[in-house]
Amino acid sequence: MSPHSRGVLIDVGGVLVRDYFPAASAAWGRRLGLPAAAFMAALYEGDESGVLVGRVSAEAWWETVRERLRTGPDVIAELRRDLASRETWDEALVAGLRGLRARGVPTAVVSNTWPGLRTRMSRGGLLDVADHLVLSCEAGCAKPDRRIYEIALRLLGIEPADALFIDDTAANVAAARALGMDGHVHTGTAETLARVEEFTARR
Repeated sequence: MSPHSRGVLIDVGGVLVRDYFPAASAAWGRRLGLPAAAFMAALYEGDESGVLVGRVSAEAWWETVRERLRTGPDVIAELRRDLASRETWDEALVAGLRGLRARGVPTAVVSNTWPGLRTRMSRGGLLDVADHLVLSCEAGCAKPDRRIYEIALRLLGIEPADALFIDDTAANVAAARALGMDGHVHTGTAETLARVEEFTARR
């Protein structure tokens, strides 16, 4: 790989995977008699950072969620199946990433995620979408911590100035820019693909 290769680092939730939580939280909130915001808080608020960086197992965190929702294990099992079934990948972005790899452009997925994403990607035949998967639950740190970006850059063998970071969260993009990377806040597939092409075409 050339030391001057331009590389692309990209998020999963809200980018490669379409954001399904508004619909899911509304549906489950109705079912459980909760405002959608309260349902989302049960899933993610508090010490969720522990499961994101691998200090708490997914099973232990789901037990916390069960207690917060005051429901039984059968409902939690159904909830987990439902959320997994809603995870749909943006086919155009996936194809775009595979195209970059075919052209020799270094690529990495950089995702704040609970344990299980790598397994789901394997089942879906998606492990080839990038050269490396840098997952917070495996890396022990999560965006916007600079360490997770540095891990991805090191794996790709590129300097920050040669990297484009894509995320739907502005704070995560700002952290990447603070390290010297180029950044793009994802708002739509066409815009992101155009940004990637513009960046990788630079000399």
